[in-house]
Amino acid sequence: MQLTDTEKAMRDGLNGPAVARSMDLLIRYGEALGAERLVETRNVAGAYNASTPSVRSLAEEGFDRVFSELNLDSDEVVDVPRMAVPTCQLITGIDLDNHELQGADPALVEMQRAGEKYLGKRGVNMMCTCTPYQVGNVPVQGEHCAWMESSAVIYCNSVLGARTNVEGKESTGAAGLTGRIPYWGLHRRENRLANRLIRVETEVNDMADWGVLGYFTGFEVEENKPAFEGLTHLPDLMKLKHFGAAAASSGGVEMYHMPGITPEAPTMDAAFGGTARPEAIVFGEAEKRRTWARLQNATDRKLDFVMLGCPHNSIEQMSLVAELLEGRKIHPDTALWVHTPRAIRQIADRSGYTDIIRAAGGEVMSDTCPSISRRMPAGVRVIATDSAKQAHYLPAIGKVQGWFGSVQQCVDSAVAGEWLGVVR
Repeated sequence: MQLTDTEKAMRDGLNGPAVARSMDLLIRYGEALGAERLVETRNVAGAYNASTPSVRSLAEEGFDRVFSELNLDSDEVVDVPRMAVPTCQLITGIDLDNHELQGADPALVEMQRAGEKYLGKRGVNMMCTCTPYQVGNVPVQGEHCAWMESSAVIYCNSVLGARTNVEGKESTGAAGLTGRIPYWGLHRRENRLANRLIRVETEVNDMADWGVLGYFTGFEVEENKPAFEGLTHLPDLMKLKHFGAAAASSGGVEMYHMPGITPEAPTMDAAFGGTARPEAIVFGEAEKRRTWARLQNATDRKLDFVMLGCPHNSIEQMSLVAELLEGRKIHPDTALWVHTPRAIRQIADRSGYTDIIRAAGGEVMSDTCPSISRRMPAGVRVIATDSAKQAHYLPAIGKVQGWFGSVQQCVDSAVAGEWLGVVR
């Protein structure tokens, strides 16, 4: 690993033991990946606050102990200073305003509160969302980042044109303290070019359709980088967010190109860097129907729980849910949780959307989601969701049956108490 003089000084302890531990971790990590050097980053998004029973014993020894072991891979406890570069906390495990509804252990709730204060004093911005780009963390094109969370990474690379691999809690902990990350993978221009082609031969317009296309894409290309032709509708943030989350869930896609839409692909030739295009994978009406059916993991239509907002809802989505629920009542045997970042929740509160959702019998959640928290209403057997990502993970995680559909289908079904959607 080729280090600059500044990096050598950090490794040798000039900036203290925590930074030295961080550099040691990054050097070992980079060498394992075959990286020849580190690259500077000023944008880190990681997980630093794990409110779980397994962490409780560490927290009893102090939060320096937690950070040292979980974020620096260090058995030695080091004094953790302020982050060297802008750093934010991604999604957590507890909504501190709804912890009783979630059934969270009060001791874990207090540990979370104390952990957030500890991190805030060290310069970690508590955004507490899987969509930091919705609440102010928007890197510029070409900027090197160190981000966790698969749906955030694919959005960062593809929609924003910034550069990050899928990092872990250790590498983001070290990156926050050093402003460095190994220069490999999607940090390198030559690794960002498309190497698969998907031809869309059917209508892809509403958000659910974009989730289905993403889910199909992940299965077809796995961890490769697809480019798309044949799209007839310009997607907005919500659609690209759901598309990317689905593609990252079913196949591990970290980057894609949509010529004329995503920033690094003004043309198809630019997406492929002038190289020959592979034979196209077709997404037509038959593939759309099969993928939609693949997302249905249920047989029982009686609904216990409807979950909206994975990835976390934008303010436009909160407005839509409120519009669909106004003047209606959710079935008494069905729970509805709507998830959104805390910063967007404040806008929803002031706009009256939260009141409408609660008046209908729903709840607005922040900071977490059922897949991360492993928490749902008691006794849930059958769920419905507008998220292909959640439909992929939650049945396995929560041992439940799961339906996937549009926001309209999910809201109407929550009111009816049974799944009203159909398999296309």
